[in-house]
Amino acid sequence: MDEAHDRRPMRLMPHVTEAVWGGSRLAAEYGIDPGGRENCAEAWMLSGHPRGGSIVQGGAFDGMTLEALFRERRELFGEACAGMERFPVLVKLIDAREDLSIQVHPDDGDSVLLPGESGKTECWYILDAEPGAKLYLGFRETITKEQFANAIMKKTLMGYVQPFEVEEEDFFFIPAGTLHAIGRGILLAEVQQSSDTTYRVYDYNRLENGQPRPLHVDQAKAVTDLGPYEPIRERMKIFGTKKLISCEYFTVEECAGRGEAEEDSFVHLLFLEADDDCVLDCADEELPVRKGDSILIPAGAGKYSVDGGCRVLETRM
Repeated sequence: MDEAHDRRPMRLMPHVTEAVWGGSRLAAEYGIDPGGRENCAEAWMLSGHPRGGSIVQGGAFDGMTLEALFRERRELFGEACAGMERFPVLVKLIDAREDLSIQVHPDDGDSVLLPGESGKTECWYILDAEPGAKLYLGFRETITKEQFANAIMKKTLMGYVQPFEVEEEDFFFIPAGTLHAIGRGILLAEVQQSSDTTYRVYDYNRLENGQPRPLHVDQAKAVTDLGPYEPIRERMKIFGTKKLISCEYFTVEECAGRGEAEEDSFVHLLFLEADDDCVLDCADEELPVRKGDSILIPAGAGKYSVDGGCRVLETRM
């Protein structure tokens, strides 16, 4: 294939999941196709995970999963990905019509991790929140393992967990090991390590298909940080570029559609807002874009810019 042609931006079709807590806003407001599901709880906008991958739409790699593209054309993802076994990050849109379970994710190297899975450090950018909507992050004060275990058993855990009332444009960084939950009435974008490992410890006694959803108490006790959560909480600028977080797993910025894809990393653009006539210009390609679009720009593609008003969440290694 022609090398320059390979470096053109790619539109990705997300993997969609439903859940007992999911709503319909991703379909109504972001144009995500639920594919016949009862709800659209999560849309995996950038995913090479084997449990649900993004698919390239159009261009030289039309119909390929991101997982297959990463395996077969590793040079398109940059020097930072050269030694990796699988695609390293996952970008989601999440619609919490109801409360998500109280849960925790493991870190890399934790003994409870299943073979082939990574830890899961993540970050959240609040797209919308009903008045009074809350996230739950860490504990109000440091507790012991015995207190943690007893609170799970007696279903009194919510008395220990720290609530944070949120509003649009708040940003939170959540290291692996942080007990957490998204509360009802919150719409957010999530950037995380490419992992689908979750240890659930409390689920409000609700049922799924007539049965309680399983809990993962032993695993959670092994990995949970039992101290208070110290938030990185930013109120973002609507225009201009603002680096939200740069850690060993990903760098996330908010921008107005201008940047550069260098040799060390791909760039992913998630369009949070876009005027009707927005066009992405990159690598001699002009690609119409709209709100909810997921665009992958290969490493080394060079400068990109959007003609038209937009707000973009940009992720790179």
